[in-house]
Amino acid sequence: MFKKILIANRGEIACRVIRTARRMGIKTVAVYSDADARAPHVKMADEAVRLGPPPASESYLKAELIIDACKATGAEAVHPGYGFLSERKSFAKALAKAGITFIGPPPNAIAAMGDKIESKKLARDAGVNIVPGYLDDIATTDEAVKIAKDIGFPVMMKASAGGGGKGMRLAWSEKDVREGFDSVKREGLSSFGDDRVFIEKFIEAPRHIEIQVLGDQHGNILYLNERECSIQRRNQKVVEEAPSPFVSPEMRKAMGEQAVALARAVGYYSAGTVELIVNGADPSGKSFYFLEMNTRLQVEHPVTEEITGLDLVEQMIRVAAGEKLAFGQDEVRLDGWAVETRVYAEDPYRGFLPSTGRLVRYRPPIEANTHHPSESGDPASKNEKLGSRVRGNDESVVVRVDDGVADGGEVSMFYDPMIAKLITWAPTREAAIDAQVDALDQFVIDGISDNVDFLSALMQHTRYRSGEITTGFIAEEYPEGFEGAPTDAQLIADLAAIAGMVAVITDERAAEISDQLGEAVHPLCERVVCFGGAEHKVRIKPYKGGTLALLDGGELIDIVGRWAPGQRLLTVLIDGRKRIVQVRRAGRDWELQTHGATHRVQVLSPHVADLAKYMVDKPAPDLSRLLLAPMPGLLTRLDVAVGDKVEPGQPVAVMEAMKMENILRAARAATVKATPAKAGDSLAVDQVIVEFE
Repeated sequence: MFKKILIANRGEIACRVIRTARRMGIKTVAVYSDADARAPHVKMADEAVRLGPPPASESYLKAELIIDACKATGAEAVHPGYGFLSERKSFAKALAKAGITFIGPPPNAIAAMGDKIESKKLARDAGVNIVPGYLDDIATTDEAVKIAKDIGFPVMMKASAGGGGKGMRLAWSEKDVREGFDSVKREGLSSFGDDRVFIEKFIEAPRHIEIQVLGDQHGNILYLNERECSIQRRNQKVVEEAPSPFVSPEMRKAMGEQAVALARAVGYYSAGTVELIVNGADPSGKSFYFLEMNTRLQVEHPVTEEITGLDLVEQMIRVAAGEKLAFGQDEVRLDGWAVETRVYAEDPYRGFLPSTGRLVRYRPPIEANTHHPSESGDPASKNEKLGSRVRGNDESVVVRVDDGVADGGEVSMFYDPMIAKLITWAPTREAAIDAQVDALDQFVIDGISDNVDFLSALMQHTRYRSGEITTGFIAEEYPEGFEGAPTDAQLIADLAAIAGMVAVITDERAAEISDQLGEAVHPLCERVVCFGGAEHKVRIKPYKGGTLALLDGGELIDIVGRWAPGQRLLTVLIDGRKRIVQVRRAGRDWELQTHGATHRVQVLSPHVADLAKYMVDKPAPDLSRLLLAPMPGLLTRLDVAVGDKVEPGQPVAVMEAMKMENILRAARAATVKATPAKAGDSLAVDQVIVEFE
C-alpha cells in the first residue's frame, strides 16, 4: 500500500479523498492555487504545494507542476478527483513515465471512453444501444445546421470532451444551432482543451440513469447498482439518488451487465460510470441508450456508497495498489435509499445567476459535521457502518455533508460554484427525502447567495416525490423562474407568531440595556405582523421555556423553545409541529427562512402600523435602457457598437462565469447609445454593459 499520495484537485473532493487516505494510514499532499492558499483541503493535508495563479490553466491543469510536486514531496501516487486532469490520457501517461501511480483507469481506457465521439463508435461496434446522431467532428455552423436537419429537431450539440453540463446546447430550430454551435466549441476549448463537437437526437421525456462500475487489475469488473440523475438544470445535475425509482431489478441487471461488458471491452479498472439516457415514456424500461462513460469518480458517488456500504475512494486506492476486489457481484448490497442535493453559490430568485465573494458564515446541518464513508470496504457490514455516523433525530436516518469550504473562505469566479453536497440515507425513499428537507433548513450560509431554498422546494414537490421525473423537470415545473416553495396557511400562521415572538424578545432585550431605546414590555405585547401582503395582529407573552401567542384573536399558540437575540437557527415546537427557522435581521425588517422559501416580515407596534399605511413607496429606478451584467464574470464578446439597432431577443453580449458562457439578449427594439464595457473586461454584478437610446 502507498505511504503517501497527492490529490490533484481542490474543494470538497480533495477533502473527501484526504479523509479516506487518513483513515487508511496514508499521508497526503494537497496542491493549491493562490486563490486556495487558505482553503480547508490545504489545512487538512499533511503537506501542501503551491501550483500557481488562480486560473486553472495556470495551476490545476498544468500536469508538469503536479509531477514536480510529487517528486518534491515523495508522493507515490496521485488521485485526480473529478474535473481538471482526471480524464486526461496524457496526464496518466506522464505520471507513469515519471514512476508515479495514477489512481484511476489505464490511459488507453481514458482515451477510448473520454472521447465522446470515439466512445459512441466503440459502444456501437460492441452492440450497445446508442442515441441516433452524427458521430464525426463537425467543422462549421452551416455543416451543423445541415446535420441537425437530417437528424430531425430537437437535437443536442455536445463538446466531444465535455462534462459537468459544460459544452452542451439543446437546439429546437436552425436558429438555435446557429446561435449555439460556436458557443459549444468555445466552451469545449476553454474547459477541456478540445473544440470538437458532435450532434445527436434529443430523446424527449428522458431520464438520466447511470451505472457505477468498479474493476481491478486482475480482470474482475462489477456494477454497483444505479443512480438516478434526472433533476438537472442546464444539463448540470442538481439532485441524485440511488437507487432509481424507475428501475426494476430486471432493468438494473440488463443495464449493469451491459455496462460491465463495455468496461471489459476497453480493459477498464478502477471506479467509473456508464451514463445512460432512458425513455421515461416506455414503461417496459427497455429503451435505454449509451451516452458516455466517465472514467473517474463522479460527484454523486456518495449515494452509491450509502446504499452499498462501500468507500469508493478506498476501493480506487486499493485497486491502484494492485489489490484484488475483496467481494463479488452477488455480495454488492442495495440497502435503503440515498438522496444527494448539490448546494451551489447561485441565486435561484434571480435566474440562478452565479454568486461569488466572501463566505462570511458557513454552518452545515447541526447533525452532520463529521460524516464520512464507512470504516470498512466489506459491503456486508452496512449496519455496523451506519453506527459510526452521526444520525439525525430519527435513529433510522443518516445525514452526511461533503464540503470543502469554511467561514471566511472565498467563492471564486475561477472554479465550480458548488459549496457542499448534502446526502441523506434512510430505509425508504420518502424518509430520505424528508431528511433532506429538515437538513436543508439547517444550512447557514451568509455572504453569498445559495440555492438551499430551491433544493428544499424540489424535495417537497409532489411530482419529484412521486418519482415521475425527467431531465426537463426544472424547466417544466419552474418555467417563469423560482419564487420560493408554496406556503400553506398553517405555516404562515406559525411564522407570523414566530416573527412576533422574535420582535418582542428583541425589544425586551433593548429595554434592559442601558442607554438603549425600547418600550416597556407589558404582560401581553401587541404587535402587527405584515407578512405576504396581509396583516396579522398578534399578542405575545414570553415565558421561561417558550412563548404564548394569540394570533388574530384565535386560539392560543404555545411556542415551545426560546429564541435569544442574535440567534440564527431556531428550532421550536408549535402546538406539537416542529419548525426549523433561520432568523435574520434585514434592516428594520426580519427574514424568516424555512421549508424552501425566505419570507421578509415587518413587525410593528399597532400605532406604527396605522401610520405606516400613509408611507409612499419609493419607485424603482428605470433600468430598461440599460443592459446590466447579471453576475460577476468576464465579458468575452460584445456584438454591438454605438448606433446599431437591435431587435427583441437579439444576442448583444456574451459573459463567462464559473466556466459557463451566458448569452445576454436585448429585451426590446432599441438603438445602442453607448458601450461602457468592452470585451475582456471583468465585470461586477449590475455593471452597465450597453446603454440604449
